[in-house]
Amino acid sequence: MIVQVSHGDLLLQADLTQPIDISIPLREGHETVNCFYAPYLETAPVVAGSFVGSTAKGGPVNFLNVKLNPHGNGTHTECVGHIAREPFFINQTLTKFHFLAKLGSVFPTRTDSGDRVIRKEQLVDWLEPGEVEAVVIRTLPNETDKRMRHYSGTNPPYLHHEAVEYLVDCGVQHLLIDLPSVDREEDEGKLLAHRAFWKYPGTVEAGRRHCTITELIYVPDEVSDGLYLLQLQITSLEIDASPSKPVLYEFLS
Repeated sequence: MIVQVSHGDLLLQADLTQPIDISIPLREGHETVNCFYAPYLETAPVVAGSFVGSTAKGGPVNFLNVKLNPHGNGTHTECVGHIAREPFFINQTLTKFHFLAKLGSVFPTRTDSGDRVIRKEQLVDWLEPGEVEAVVIRTLPNETDKRMRHYSGTNPPYLHHEAVEYLVDCGVQHLLIDLPSVDREEDEGKLLAHRAFWKYPGTVEAGRRHCTITELIYVPDEVSDGLYLLQLQITSLEIDASPSKPVLYEFLS
């Protein structure tokens, strides 16, 4: 199935039969990505009298309770409710699901303190104001173990708040990145990048309440930098964040 997307004076075509899934699957156990010391995903069959919700244990169906932390257990999409005092919910703020997106690869730079940071200048190199609604950032080096990495206590790379301010100035409404957070792991609760992205406080007045950040994606090396059609899928959870499944579609040449 072919769809058309406008990009300036161009009319781009994408093939919806060729999806590129850039989410990391949610898996039970420790052999999966994890961050911020979150408990690992757990499942357990419902037990009620003689009923056991597990076919492996003799039950007629699999009927499992699932315990997870969206922010710590895998690919997730969050809204301003992640940092706001007011009640914002992801299923109410994300109401459109297809966006023109640009994928770019970036080497975080070392600071004097040893942090690895993505700076504004690195985004200016490949993103122009008004170009796209969504940006997908792939950090380099792009090791495949990102899909199972335990990030807690490792001070992963993050975005400088001025880089995020540039994204906002460019009109970016949806930011996707392959890191646990756009902010430093330990920053004394400042959350400068999150606050810059949503212009919080002042989100409603700034028109940013519908904008989202998606973290812990993984973009394989064979996916080239450039323009894509993004489909951003979430569950209808009335909390600040949801496990998500971002999917890219290449444009036909």
